[in-house]
Amino acid sequence: MFLPHARPFAARAPRPERSSFRTLVPMFAAIATIAIAVPMSRAESEDRPNIVVIFCDDLGYGDFSCYGHPTIRTPNVDRMAAEGLRFTQFYSAAPVCTPSRAALLTGRLPIRNGLVGGKRRVLFHDSKRGLPADEITIAEVLQGAGYATACVGKWHLGHLPPYLPGAHGFDTYFGIPYSNDMDRTAAAPEGRAAFLDPKIAYWNVPLMRQDSIIERPADQTTITRRYTEEAVAFIRKNASKPFFLYLAHSMPHVPLFRSPEFENRSPRGLFGDVVEEVDWSVGAVLDALRAEGLSEKTLVLLTSDNGPWTTFGVNGGSAGLLRGGKGSTWEGGMREPAVAWWPGRIPAGRVTAELACTTDLFATVHGLLKIPLPDDRPLDSHDITPVLTGAGPSPRRDVFYYRDSTLMAVRRGPWKMHLITQAGYGQPEPVEHAPPLLFHLEHDPGESHNVAERHPEVIDELRARIAEHRAGWTPPPSLLDD
Repeated sequence: MFLPHARPFAARAPRPERSSFRTLVPMFAAIATIAIAVPMSRAESEDRPNIVVIFCDDLGYGDFSCYGHPTIRTPNVDRMAAEGLRFTQFYSAAPVCTPSRAALLTGRLPIRNGLVGGKRRVLFHDSKRGLPADEITIAEVLQGAGYATACVGKWHLGHLPPYLPGAHGFDTYFGIPYSNDMDRTAAAPEGRAAFLDPKIAYWNVPLMRQDSIIERPADQTTITRRYTEEAVAFIRKNASKPFFLYLAHSMPHVPLFRSPEFENRSPRGLFGDVVEEVDWSVGAVLDALRAEGLSEKTLVLLTSDNGPWTTFGVNGGSAGLLRGGKGSTWEGGMREPAVAWWPGRIPAGRVTAELACTTDLFATVHGLLKIPLPDDRPLDSHDITPVLTGAGPSPRRDVFYYRDSTLMAVRRGPWKMHLITQAGYGQPEPVEHAPPLLFHLEHDPGESHNVAERHPEVIDELRARIAEHRAGWTPPPSLLDD
């Protein structure tokens, strides 16, 4: 069913005054306008690269063939990795959807903005809140610097007008505003039966353009294709100026849907069909950049919001050799596949074990554009340009593993200490560990061999790092219960 357009996208709720950093944005825009008006040299153009983020949903560390999957064929991602940089120790900032997306866009752990904790863990179709207005997103920074900005796909940071992409720096939005399994209809079978043979009519999810619903329920059998067409059209339309494209796929989150062209193509079955269509989408985006002559002007980062939803069996993905999956702070819940591509700037064919996180995109973009980082708030972001270009090591030394508002584990260098563990959704209750568990992730990425007894000095060091991390600030109340 198609619904008429509602109010125009520009009619947004007033935004409160922000920090002094906000006063710099008009200056950036003025500088950008001048820069666009005058032909730029190659060096100047490279200082203002296009930014493309392709963000998958519930994709596991082992779900691409270049990460070792034996039967899912992903030639476009494999080519992207061969032409760019493949990470082996890249992390999401959370093991579930809403907080991980907030972290990606703001460069801050979600514990800092209230999008963790509570009873619901993520935003739902009836939630009344979303990403706070005083958070600064990558889109707002780039929009203020003269970039065209577009969000295509799953948003999941608030579905009401004050929280949609247009309120957070995106010129345009096309997509489903939350997870594709929300707002289940009366037609859906109870329990997990609806996911075994999914049908469009089982989920009343809206497809939106700007802040208007254009289709409900969304035809999810064509959603990956339509997201891709929208992304390619945006690239072509904005080929002559800098742009930021955030392409956030709804797949392979259950319920699984794919276009008719991809039915029964993968030896891996339905899940493989879905991932192979995402791979096609990656190829279409890169081909559009190549066709417009933008390859050497564009940084593309491909990764996932969290690990695979393993409790759905064959309808969930694989974390490969890693332990755990979505909802857990074992490596399989937060260590993600990640490929960076920028011909001419990122040397081809490299694999790196340097630490990096989705939050690092924020500082990296600021560094590439030579824009000062905001100094009125704590950030959890590092400029990883040296890793991308091969010029040096990662500045990141730590990873903090939060499940909801609870700090479950910390990593420093190769050492990971678990204070609390939980397997994930639908699993037994959390288990506190006294003494903590300790794993050497370079030796034991599957977290099978606890070596805490042999390294009490490492336990002491990691406890001190946690105390330092917690000092001087109090997490805000959760925004996820409304």
